[in-house]
Amino acid sequence: MAESQSPRILVVDDDRRLRDLLHQYLEAQGFQVESVAEGTAMVLALGGRGADLVVLDLMLPGEGGLSLCRRLRAGGDRTPVIMLTAKGDDVDRIAGLDAGADDYLPKPFNPQELVARIRAVLRRGGATLPTATPAPPGAPAESDQPVAFGPFLLNLASRRLTRGEEIVNLTTGEFALLKALATNAGTPLTRERLMELARGRELGMSDRTIDVQVSRLRKLIEDDPAHPRHLQTVWGFGYVFVLD
Repeated sequence: MAESQSPRILVVDDDRRLRDLLHQYLEAQGFQVESVAEGTAMVLALGGRGADLVVLDLMLPGEGGLSLCRRLRAGGDRTPVIMLTAKGDDVDRIAGLDAGADDYLPKPFNPQELVARIRAVLRRGGATLPTATPAPPGAPAESDQPVAFGPFLLNLASRRLTRGEEIVNLTTGEFALLKALATNAGTPLTRERLMELARGRELGMSDRTIDVQVSRLRKLIEDDPAHPRHLQTVWGFGYVFVLD
């Protein structure tokens, strides 16, 4: 086990977007995180700083996740492994567990469920789990802190979005949604949760309203709305706001 108060998680997935999302999300949950794209890098990482748990994709370029997991176990490496895969049938699940994986999660998945499974596996091994870091005394409330991303600054106190000296005009609903996303940066949110955070009942929001306003916000804040950098879709779940 890695020598650290905060457990070290190694994410192995060739999907760069998902890999980066998980890296940011797990760090936000208090874990130390390293992420790599394939098996050779995984072996090097484990042989170097090590890890307390590996989140391992089944389908990788070169040597696949099943083979990598079998190789770890055959070599006496007992690092816990949670297997990720786009396949969800019983045959693949059983194959993953039979290869030595400690748990199995089919894509698409709720990142919160992955964290719950990581905690459960680590808890069984007696690891000390991270807790949220409290704000220092006298720190301003989160809702009062401006949020900077790219060339933009979202001033929550004045309810204003600026790009340099230019004011970007937002409707009440667009501001409420952007605030909900930006103040929960790195945390994937369902449409239902976004409606709650943006006080959807007062603004008459619905799933369709959320999608329309996300599309509008992307046109305002993204250089390429078709390939968003900040306001990203989490397929099968909702949306996540990614800071620089």
